Amino acid sequence: MTQMAISPPAAASEDPRDRGGPAQPMLIVDGIRKYFPIRAGVLNRTVAEVKAVDDISFYVVKGETLGIVGESGCGKSTLARLLMHLIDRDDGHLILDGDLVGEETGVPLDGLRRALQMVFQDSYSSLNPRLPIEQSIAYGPKVQGASSKVAKAQARALMEKVGLKANLFAQRYPHELSGGQKQRVNIARALALDPRLLILDEAVSALDKSVEAQVLNLLEDLKRQLNLTYIFISHDLHVVRYISDRVLVMYLGQVVEIGPVDKIYEDPQHPYTQALLACRLSMDPEERVEAAPLAGDPPNPVNPPSGCRFHTRCPFMEDVCMSKAPSLGDVLRSSAQDHLAACHMVHPGSGHSRAPLAVRA
Repeated sequence: MTQMAISPPAAASEDPRDRGGPAQPMLIVDGIRKYFPIRAGVLNRTVAEVKAVDDISFYVVKGETLGIVGESGCGKSTLARLLMHLIDRDDGHLILDGDLVGEETGVPLDGLRRALQMVFQDSYSSLNPRLPIEQSIAYGPKVQGASSKVAKAQARALMEKVGLKANLFAQRYPHELSGGQKQRVNIARALALDPRLLILDEAVSALDKSVEAQVLNLLEDLKRQLNLTYIFISHDLHVVRYISDRVLVMYLGQVVEIGPVDKIYEDPQHPYTQALLACRLSMDPEERVEAAPLAGDPPNPVNPPSGCRFHTRCPFMEDVCMSKAPSLGDVLRSSAQDHLAACHMVHPGSGHSRAPLAVRA
């Protein structure tokens, strides 16, 4: 495991749940990996593996919103489920407040899930259709030992906090609610265990724009009121810029760029990030997209390309891109203000014709 020596800027915290102190990142992801086996034949043997998440490292600073973007199938949702331990990782470490997760002397899984909660993409299927809203929200506290009376009171208070009047909605079932109301219920349910970090997986993608704006404003208000930290996963680059402090860009199971949101959007370093941003729709009719900035489908994650995984679609591809994988840099030792990209064009002396000249010592 990588030894940590970073102290990203963070406001002092008096939260008794914070065991790591104000300078310690809330969550550190160190070399996490998940391959899904493909089985075939009479003996059901593993014949190949889907490299869904492949050696990803980053950290989340207390009080920030880290946006995660990328094409469908790049591994965003798999990464979210790995962080929540909804699926087992093949390799790597999770570190919460300086303690390993899942170790005998570290943070147990129930402790992780009290600190981290998740809001899923499909607001309807993530709710039990047979339970009234009040019972869905109260379920988590009851499992953790709260009495029915206390859990019910907490559920009603959370409903009010997310903008649902308890007297009107407590006994309603999910099918009686709109999409925006169901997502508010999911947010209230995630907050029921008093977490410090919320993972929001496409939490507003199924909503129309007016409701989306309401939910985003709700998330911003809750973040300030409850001192929350967010990991916000989305394919909508406009939403990510609005809500995020830093942005992590994924491609084919790996991180290709990470940095402060303004640096990523105003000066993207990786050609994949540049192509994603060029695909954004604009309200200005003069800024039409005449040609697709990014052509072709992503390569097969079962057998990703050698070298840089993006080289099969990159307009700046050279021989070094096919033969050598570019380094993102030491993410875990970098500052939260650093802008890192896994591209040969940004590394001095990499051998790419567009790379800066190497500086002699």
